[in-house]
Amino acid sequence: MLELNFVSSCVINDFNTNGFVVVKAAFNEAELASVKDIALQFHESWKLKNKSIYEQGAVNSAYLTKEGALTEPARLAMFQFISSNTVSDIILKLIGPTATFVNTQLFFDPRNPNQSNYWHRDPQYHLSLGEQKSALLGPQVVHFRVALKDEPGIELVPQTHKRWDTDEELTIRLEQHGRKNHEKIDGALQVGLSAGDILIFCANMIHRGIYGLDRFALDILLCESDPIFKGYITDGVLPSECMMQKLVNPFIFSNAYQCILE
Repeated sequence: MLELNFVSSCVINDFNTNGFVVVKAAFNEAELASVKDIALQFHESWKLKNKSIYEQGAVNSAYLTKEGALTEPARLAMFQFISSNTVSDIILKLIGPTATFVNTQLFFDPRNPNQSNYWHRDPQYHLSLGEQKSALLGPQVVHFRVALKDEPGIELVPQTHKRWDTDEELTIRLEQHGRKNHEKIDGALQVGLSAGDILIFCANMIHRGIYGLDRFALDILLCESDPIFKGYITDGVLPSECMMQKLVNPFIFSNAYQCILE
């Protein structure tokens, strides 16, 4: 596993090979403070509005930048963080200038401390098995996970962003033949995160969150430029033209608008 304090020339090769990379200490405490406060405000509001979902075991929420989800100053601050030089430099290195913003998510511990985590590939919730397998050959959706505090991180199965499940991986992931999706998978790697780290990983790969330490992470979802993702992008989560003018690196949002129009 390659861990980086600075974006280096070997990032692209390592990311392409294993499907993930960690940038250590990408943000300092001061840089995290404002976005963490905004995320906490969103989280408390979300729990009130989605009480039953939270109590039933939810471990993530989404659409932090949706119109009305935050105050306009907080929304602008979130867009500025997402398009900061730090994040943008990594995006350009790993995905390129056509990288496209999709959404944001928050990941947190379940209400029940005994709740099991689960292996999955993100596309399994909206694609058939055949489509999931085909997706490994196509354009990628990528998570940029910013740890807002120290946390156990996630477990990933390296290189599964480009290869299909082994028989055992598939039976565990899909809970076939009496197997459970929280069972151990051989070859998996746990990636712990400290506050300010960024974990970048492909959504297609087999992974699961590790609960504990009251985890709290902001995910920025990006995709490679491709019409296949058009249906997953909505202008309601994008900055207005006025806001765009206040961003140093607005290209991921400009690309999203372009994708919608195509």
